Amino acid sequence: MAPWSEREIPELTGKRALVTGGASGIGYEAARALAQAGAEVIIADRNEVAARESLRKIQALKADARVAFLSLDLSNQNAVKAFSASLLAEGRPLDLLINNAGIQPLSTRRTSADGYELTFGIGHLGHFTLTGLLLPLLLAARRPRVVTVSSMMHAQGYFDWDDLQMERGYASQRPYNQTKLANLLFTRELQRRVDAAGKTLLSVAVHPGVAKTNIGTNRRGLGRFGLMDHLVNAMIPIMNTLWGQSAQGGALPTLYAATTSDVKGGGFYGPDGFLEMKGSPAPAKIKASAQDMEVARRLWEVSEALTGIRYEALSR
Repeated sequence: MAPWSEREIPELTGKRALVTGGASGIGYEAARALAQAGAEVIIADRNEVAARESLRKIQALKADARVAFLSLDLSNQNAVKAFSASLLAEGRPLDLLINNAGIQPLSTRRTSADGYELTFGIGHLGHFTLTGLLLPLLLAARRPRVVTVSSMMHAQGYFDWDDLQMERGYASQRPYNQTKLANLLFTRELQRRVDAAGKTLLSVAVHPGVAKTNIGTNRRGLGRFGLMDHLVNAMIPIMNTLWGQSAQGGALPTLYAATTSDVKGGGFYGPDGFLEMKGSPAPAKIKASAQDMEVARRLWEVSEALTGIRYEALSR
């Protein structure tokens, strides 16, 4: 079988998609490909300058591309709620939500506007709130999908329920691993709840393998660097060169999960190459930590308590 590529994306005219973190990297490549296939795409990002440049590049590739930018700060729950309220007020169905935004944190612990550890606050809690609030628009679409970007590093993640915000024993890789585990568990628990409610929605998780993105540059905007942060930024391009693929290649699992007919709800997709670092999209390995649905249920309940968001559309 030939490797899957963007050429396999079906015609998406009439579909509406929202991509968080769509101003650069994998998010941009996903937004670009969806727009080129005819979808109406909303790039939701906190970086307006980068987002405007992304719009310009996409429209240079396809003059009639239907692409727009909306400012979204996932680190601020009130901002996420206001953003969602504006879309709900429009009342237009949403066919595709791609929960892509996230950060590679610094060695110094930082918190969100709501006091949560920043990586977890953006990557999990921000998306938990966004998805829950936009669920009525998703369910109004014919065959909606939620695609959430996780990572191979979910295998190293775990939850200390007594210190979920990592006020003790903080190390920069730990919140990243925890957040990516949360992304995968959220995906699987969302699909379980959708199925139990008898609704039609696919919740799918993906990982990009090792992809060459602007993550090193973006980290510089997070705060003051320590020695470890300088070392991490020095290693990122080396690792990407040796084992990685382009951001366009890294976006393929996202596009595959978003558009193909053979993906399964609750599934996990990533590159099919050596150690899943690069290659064509295929089912990826779900580590034991992400197969514990009791942990998924507890994470969901904790997320509800922290955000105040209930997925009421699944109880009707």
